Amino acid sequence: MRFIDEVKIFVSSGNGGHGCASFRREKYIPFGGPDGGDGGKGGDVYFEATKDLNTLVHFRGKKNYKAQNGLGGMGRQRNGFNGEDLIIKVPVGTIIRNAETDHIVCDLATHGQRVLVAPGGRGGLGNLNFKSSTNQAPRKATDGKEGVSLELDLELKLLADLALVGLPNAGKSTLISSVSEAKPKIADYPFTTLEPNLGVLQLGEKSLVIADIPGLIEDASEGKGLGIKFLKHIERTKAFVHLVDISYCLEEFEAFEAYITIKTELEKYNADLLNKRELICLTKIDAMTEEEIQKYVTFFEEQLDKKVLPISSVSGRNIDTLKNLLFKSLE
Repeated sequence: MRFIDEVKIFVSSGNGGHGCASFRREKYIPFGGPDGGDGGKGGDVYFEATKDLNTLVHFRGKKNYKAQNGLGGMGRQRNGFNGEDLIIKVPVGTIIRNAETDHIVCDLATHGQRVLVAPGGRGGLGNLNFKSSTNQAPRKATDGKEGVSLELDLELKLLADLALVGLPNAGKSTLISSVSEAKPKIADYPFTTLEPNLGVLQLGEKSLVIADIPGLIEDASEGKGLGIKFLKHIERTKAFVHLVDISYCLEEFEAFEAYITIKTELEKYNADLLNKRELICLTKIDAMTEEEIQKYVTFFEEQLDKKVLPISSVSGRNIDTLKNLLFKSLE
């Protein structure tokens, strides 16, 4: 299924039914009086968040959504039926904006959350409502109110506990496939991952959701590469794992520059991202000696004054340690 995280749609609530102006006309009741019923209320439009969806792709083929109109009133004091409400289901994490004003209508962050975005039109009144001691035969009835029409922008920001970030080919997809049941595309070339992948990490009875974010590059915050399209998915995470591929680097500072490149892009996009907890992992260490690995670890820890973890998603080295650290980082 193709991953879609931004769409534009049009929604309309139902129109209210018209009121009826009628009079009783039974035999032997020459002055039966008014008996026009009220019109039914138009259907409302709701958005509901569900964990059963993880993309907005189902909106690609249909752009217009309309709730049912209310039925008009009828004689013999019969009111029209209310229009059926329209409930539009979206993935958890969907933000709905008014396309004209850019105002956020709602942010659906929890499963089952339902929000009214377009109330239906009120039904009109039948002439029975206007009968009085001074007006025994009113011929007045009101029309139903029109519904509300809106042009809406839907934007999905994935809800995950952790995000994997790093340059293309840093080993993010290999890592998420080794710690969860996710099956992302893995290949030995940049930009293999073209859309975020979600995986669930289990440790005993505990679990957390990990998002594999497509590789970022320098100036991603300015629209280069795929970064600007997916940087937003990092905003909702509680922490992130920064993967640095040290297998191709000739010197320690080269790997450190790759780390700084990603941190700079995160800061440019949203400085608040730097306040999130961060775990730094040095990846693809399989073909390196212990002495070489330790040289990189020491350099990073001296520069950052924090611990870093060398890992191998292929051999499984330090993966169990990483799992425990991931859960500890969220406690």
